[in-house]
Amino acid sequence: MKEIRNALGALQAPQLERPPFPADMLKGKVAFVTGGGSGMGFGMARAFAQAGADVAIVGRSIDRLEKALGQLQGFGIRAHGVACDVRKPDAVQSAFDQVEERLGPVGILANNAGGNFPALAEQISANAWRAITQIAVDGTFLCSTEFARRRKSLGQPGAIVNNSAQYIWSGFPGDAHSATAKAAIVHMTKAMANDWKGNGIRVNCVAAGFFPHPDAVVETLDKQAMERMSSMFPIGRTGELHEWGWLATFLVSPLAAGITGQTALIDGGDRLRRALMHPAFVTPRDRINPWGELPQ
Repeated sequence: MKEIRNALGALQAPQLERPPFPADMLKGKVAFVTGGGSGMGFGMARAFAQAGADVAIVGRSIDRLEKALGQLQGFGIRAHGVACDVRKPDAVQSAFDQVEERLGPVGILANNAGGNFPALAEQISANAWRAITQIAVDGTFLCSTEFARRRKSLGQPGAIVNNSAQYIWSGFPGDAHSATAKAAIVHMTKAMANDWKGNGIRVNCVAAGFFPHPDAVVETLDKQAMERMSSMFPIGRTGELHEWGWLATFLVSPLAAGITGQTALIDGGDRLRRALMHPAFVTPRDRINPWGELPQ
C-alpha cells in the first residue's frame, strides 16, 4: 500500500472503511468487550464487528452502551450490552451468563475496562488508588479466569487481548496508579498464556500510545496543543482508534494463531523519541498539569 502523508509529513492511518482483513474473518465468533461502550473499548468492539464477530459490550451503565450498540449493529452483526462492575466476581459471572444466553458461547475476550486521572503519587488517596487498580487489575483477572473456565469446560480454544499502555516501560508523571496497573496486566498476560497454553487459549496484550477520543483526558487539549503533541511523535501524529482496534483484532484472529504471551506496542514511535539535548526538565509538581502542560 502506498504511503500517504499530509502536508506536515505525517504518515496517515488507513481509512476506517478499509479494514486489513476479510469481513467474515471472525464470523461465528462471540466477543466480550469490557468498557466497550466508548473510547478504546469501542475501538476494539467496532473492529471485531468489522471482522464479522457478534459483539457484547460491557459497562457499568447500560445507558452509555445504547449508542455504541446501534453503531455495531450497523455492520450486520448481533450486538448486546450488559451492565457489569468487573471488580465483582458475581457480576462478571452474571454478565457472561447473559451474553451467552443471548449470543452463544464467548470465544473472544477483550479486557479494556479502566480509568485514569492525573495526580502526583503522594496526592492519590487509598480509595483513588483502588478505583484505578481494581478495575484494571482485578477486572482483567476476574473476566479472564471466568472466560478460561468456560472455554475449558467446553473443550474449546479461545483468545484474550488485554489493554495496557506504552508508559509501563518509562513510568509517567502523575500516573503511578495507572502505570502500576498497566504493568501488572502485561505480566498477568504472560502468566495466563503459560497456564492455558495446553487448552488452546491464547492471551496477548496491546500497549497503546496516545489515541485521543471524547472520553480521554487528552481530548480537553486545545487544537494548538494537539498539533504540538502530534509533532512530537516520529510518525507525525497521534493514533486513530481503528488502528488500535485492528491490532487487537489481529491478535484474537486465526492470523495470530502462533502468538501468545506477547505485548504488541502501537505508539507512533513514541519510545524512539531520543536526542542528545532536550529542554530543561520541569518537575511534575511545577507543571500546570503533571501530565505535561508547562508554565507559560
